[in-house]
Amino acid sequence: MTILIDHLHEPGTVEVEEKKVAEEQNELVLDAGFLVPKTNAFGHTFRDYDVGSERKDGVEEFYRINHINQSYDFVKRMREEYGKLNKMEMSIWECCELLNEVIDESDPDLDDPQIEHLLQTAEAIRKDYPNEDWLHLTGLIHDLGKVLNLPGFGELPQWAVVGDTFPVGCAFDESIVHHKYFKDNPDYENPAFNTKYGVYSEGCGLDNVLMSWGHDDYMYLVAKKNNTTLPQAGLFIIRFHSFYALHRAGAYKHLMNEEDIENLKWLKIFNKYDLYSKSKVRIDVEKVKLYYLSLIEKYFPEKLRW
Repeated sequence: MTILIDHLHEPGTVEVEEKKVAEEQNELVLDAGFLVPKTNAFGHTFRDYDVGSERKDGVEEFYRINHINQSYDFVKRMREEYGKLNKMEMSIWECCELLNEVIDESDPDLDDPQIEHLLQTAEAIRKDYPNEDWLHLTGLIHDLGKVLNLPGFGELPQWAVVGDTFPVGCAFDESIVHHKYFKDNPDYENPAFNTKYGVYSEGCGLDNVLMSWGHDDYMYLVAKKNNTTLPQAGLFIIRFHSFYALHRAGAYKHLMNEEDIENLKWLKIFNKYDLYSKSKVRIDVEKVKLYYLSLIEKYFPEKLRW
């Protein structure tokens, strides 16, 4: 099922005035008035990989290793192994709690446990889009695949779990963060993989494109193979929310089909919340837990194979 967007929220006069005030106070306003800071937890603009921050060098080293190792053959091996879903059996909420043990080394904006980010994202979406409960749940679960970093899931290195994602099997677009490190990737000089289309064709659809391996693709496989009833837009968001070369730079559009184009509209809405809800504001887990448990019950089986 594809959900079409008939119209986007148009702010009224009062909201426009609130937005002006917020901008003066170094805040951004999302669609229905949710206020967020213009700067990340370190006081810098979001997703600035060049600014001198306490995490800059570590983030760049992360991408150096990531870009060298994320090859077409590596992705195929990971998808085959983890697509078996034989690592563990547990509920969505149990996985949320497991994520407390993970910190994303590729993220230049935040160093809190991931459960904080999940709830911040979901609650921000819930306020602005109260009738789209599938989108609230997508906000909660979009990063659950980061459990790949834990011992029970093979304890994959961070470069194989987090970070911006990109297609493999075709040329690496220059808009990808720290693109220079791809020169040491085995696919970089391979004529089968280093052209605009590579192994793909015009409009083949992103379903048919292999993405660099990590938490996005893994959670997508978990949701799909456990027969979630989330709409296709939700699955699209889960799989491509870290595909910044597409939804921020407009790269790789030549591989998209019509369904991808519709789903990308929802991904761009979601991305604002995934990015700008990152803050030091804490969410009271017990106050919201029952609501999200009800959504999990609506869209997922009680136990999932992981």
